[in-house]
Amino acid sequence: MRRDIDDHRTRHHDAGAECAGAEDSVLDAAHKLTDLHVGALPICGTDNRLKGVVTDRDIVVKVLGQGKDPARTKVGELAQGEAVTIGADDDAEEIFTTMSHYKVRRLPVIDGHDLVGMVAVADVARALPHPEAGDLLEALSSD
Repeated sequence: MRRDIDDHRTRHHDAGAECAGAEDSVLDAAHKLTDLHVGALPICGTDNRLKGVVTDRDIVVKVLGQGKDPARTKVGELAQGEAVTIGADDDAEEIFTTMSHYKVRRLPVIDGHDLVGMVAVADVARALPHPEAGDLLEALSSD
């Protein structure tokens, strides 16, 4: 039986999902994270394509911890490599596998080339049976 997480997916792009622009300041992204009560935002380029994900931890470690000015540092500078994503039709088991493999807690949801939302580990845990949810949390917590 397919366990779908559509009911749990957070902030669909077409329903108001937010992006941090690659040219936005890290300070602006931090305010957006605070206002939205989230720990991560997709980074979108001027072409509206996904460039990466910025997290609250990125801001602390890569900007503040290195003495950089968050008002002058661009969000795009924090994007590293290609972002790990999931498809809009992926079920909870597929998302579980991706999160476990890449040891990530949040994933952008892509439909074709369009960002349609973000899924957090809590969303997936709610859609999985208890033993699988525990396995996911253990995989993300191990070194």
